[in-house]
Amino acid sequence: MSPENTRSSVPSNTKDQNDDFINVGKQELTIVRVFNAPRDLVFKAWTKPEHLARWFMPKGCTLPKCEMGFRPGGVFRFVIRGEDGKDYPFNGEFVEIVEPSRIVFKGNIHDVPGQDVFTTVTFAVHGGKTKLTVHQTYALESDATRGAPIGWSQTLDHLAEYVARG
Repeated sequence: MSPENTRSSVPSNTKDQNDDFINVGKQELTIVRVFNAPRDLVFKAWTKPEHLARWFMPKGCTLPKCEMGFRPGGVFRFVIRGEDGKDYPFNGEFVEIVEPSRIVFKGNIHDVPGQDVFTTVTFAVHGGKTKLTVHQTYALESDATRGAPIGWSQTLDHLAEYVARG
């Protein structure tokens, strides 16, 4: 399943099979998941290419290109390869990093002018676990943004598996 062709069937303001809270708007998405791992570990999984390359992609995809300068003003260049072999670039810049509680970045989906996304990821201690919230706003609606709820849910499944290994 390619990230671009993944369609969301998740209604607004609902919980999915992973007990994620998902709120879908026309040009925004909020997804909340609790991880059975300490906040520092979940945050660290976002900080280095060698970590992201292991989990930052939807089911059936790979991340053959993962370059990043993890600092405010640092850039990232990712390529997610779909099951169909098609590459989906996602490039951008880190706007704010507050370790271990917040990462803000802006990016462009598939190198399409105007297909910009602004993402805030927060990490909160939640009874010995980590409550992660991803909030995205989109400049325009597209196949990629409509597929984001399922894509993020599958990506967070990979993150849960990754942090479970410690």
